[in-house]
Amino acid sequence: TSPPMPPPRAALRRLLPATGIQPIRRRPAPPPPADQSPLPDPYALLVHDPIDLLSSLWRRAFAHPPSTPFPNLSGYASRLDLWLLSYQRACAHATGSFPPRQAVPLPTLHSLLRLRAAALRRHPAFPWGASTHLLLRSPADAPSTVPVSRRKLTARLANAPPPFQDHVVQELLLLLLEPVFEPRFSPKSHAFRPGRGPHTAIRSVRSGFAGYLWFITADLTTVVDALSSDTILSCVERAVSDRKVLSLLKSALNAPVRPGSVPPREKDLDGLSKKRLKRKVLRKSRKKKVLNEDEPKPDPYWLRLFFGFAPEQACHVPEYGHCGIISPLLANVCLNELDWWMEERINEYFRPSRHDSIWKEAGDEGCHNPSWPEFVPSSGREKTRKMDFLRFGSHVLIGVRGPREDAVEIRRQLMEFCERTFGLRPENSSVEIEHITRGIEFLDHVIARRVIYPTLRYTASGGNIVSEKGIGTLLSVTASLQRCIRHFRKLELVKGDRDPEPLPCSPMLYSGQAHTNSQMNKFLETMADWYRYADNRKKIVGFCAYVIRSSLAKLYAARYRLKSRAKVYKIASRDLSRPLRESTNNDAPEYSDLLRMGVVDIIEGVQFARMSSIPSCDYTTFPRNWVPHHELVLHEYIKLQDPKFFCELHKTIKRREISSPQDDVSKMVWHYKVHGVYDNNRVSKKLNEWRSNDEAVNGDTQLLLDK
Repeated sequence: TSPPMPPPRAALRRLLPATGIQPIRRRPAPPPPADQSPLPDPYALLVHDPIDLLSSLWRRAFAHPPSTPFPNLSGYASRLDLWLLSYQRACAHATGSFPPRQAVPLPTLHSLLRLRAAALRRHPAFPWGASTHLLLRSPADAPSTVPVSRRKLTARLANAPPPFQDHVVQELLLLLLEPVFEPRFSPKSHAFRPGRGPHTAIRSVRSGFAGYLWFITADLTTVVDALSSDTILSCVERAVSDRKVLSLLKSALNAPVRPGSVPPREKDLDGLSKKRLKRKVLRKSRKKKVLNEDEPKPDPYWLRLFFGFAPEQACHVPEYGHCGIISPLLANVCLNELDWWMEERINEYFRPSRHDSIWKEAGDEGCHNPSWPEFVPSSGREKTRKMDFLRFGSHVLIGVRGPREDAVEIRRQLMEFCERTFGLRPENSSVEIEHITRGIEFLDHVIARRVIYPTLRYTASGGNIVSEKGIGTLLSVTASLQRCIRHFRKLELVKGDRDPEPLPCSPMLYSGQAHTNSQMNKFLETMADWYRYADNRKKIVGFCAYVIRSSLAKLYAARYRLKSRAKVYKIASRDLSRPLRESTNNDAPEYSDLLRMGVVDIIEGVQFARMSSIPSCDYTTFPRNWVPHHELVLHEYIKLQDPKFFCELHKTIKRREISSPQDDVSKMVWHYKVHGVYDNNRVSKKLNEWRSNDEAVNGDTQLLLDK
């Protein structure tokens, strides 16, 4: 028999009141929270190329008038394509490899969607510096299955580094804010900007600071490090009006930072701590370490050596709250107020004089040839008064052509402006005034004035050629040898100061001769490029090559038991290119045989063993209105998109009766079809016409672009 059917639910409801049993009323299920709402399909959102999105943002930012804030950054911030690009950049920094777009798994894309929702909502704020309940983890983080005590867990969380999801959000903010502020920055700033760097700053000094006698050097590091979040936000709000981006940036500035997550800087350590840290690092470097499968490889030794030569002005990177990699950009945003204030002071101070040899008129830009002598031995009341400046990070260099009283007044105005704008006054010792004859050190280069006595030849009345001795000055930009020795001593490659003695390169003790020489050659090539615009490039690069060659000779003498550098040079030659192993072990096969079999590598000789092989200083002229190539392309593209400019260009072509290349090609094809013969003379004639027409059009186009 079949089991009895259960009574219907309506009958049960009628029976329950008779039995006195109250029915259970289920409460409606609460709506799911925002972070647990059903996620959309991420593959349906990945429809755009992130490079195209960023290119459109750069075009819009450069075409937008700088006097008004840039609107609607949330539209770009909500693009999952840009979030995926930020994740790839953060992975490249964490793991050392840039993951392909197609290799990102689906759970990671879902985590990026949750991270995007948490970052773009204004309430509650984004959890910067979170230790638990992370929305996105780094691919290098291994899951921990070992149980730990509560005390150890608390200590780990207190000293945990910033989470990986913070780096992803910082990368996104950098992608969004950098194109907005780049067209608003002054061309006088050269640090932490694309297309600019120490080389552009040095070339600007060589090109535009030839006639200045007094220099003001200001170190505003203490002012930049102590900027308040309100000051930073007020400067950012002048260019950005998007509330979601401003709210995210405000939470990054105001969120508390764990003391254990910030590594102590070297200047904060005392002498004993530095010595202990040095011993610990040395002990760890001598110990053989096997890298994990997903662990990034450390930087090569030659690159670490080059990073040790970073100038003092470039070593300091500001840090604001949880902003991370966007902190230098925010520092430039705040100091941009100082840049434009200095631009106004430069225009007010300029007073040309007919009695001077340079800058006689307002439109005169002076001499831009660094090898041409400036006949300006002194300044006086009848001389031109002019001022110029540049800024590299938090370091300001101001050149003044005028009396020292003017330099003192400019220094006072600079300190008052910092106190009025940033709420902090620089220390008196950080803002100094120096004369050109004493030499001004900037970016490990010394700016000085060299007096020369050229022979002036001219034709006098009557056709006689007269030769007279003149006097003039040249701006000298030389690399600081003492700074170079100090960097080598810090890297433990030399000892002593006045007469430095090279030390053996102990970190390369267990490397082969071919690998060691290759590493040092890369370092010397990089150093030769770093001192590219120094007048004493041959001397400073020759000194670096001497230190490296002597250090390697001492290393090889200890490794192959040759007792002295002289025996190493005798066997391996001056550039250490000959093998040393076959000379110490007669039973081993010849090096040439091993090289032919492919068992050993080719030993490269240490470069710059002779002074003639070192390149000379690059004296290429640097125009005052120079802009990086990407900015030049953006400006030209925006002009070509303007219908008015395009109509002017089209009228120019019609006015000169110039036909386009497409019309000429169609005529040649039609001529070939009609006559059946390819007229070679006609083609060569057309090619010559195209060349002449292109030159004419390029000239007219350049005039329109200049307008």
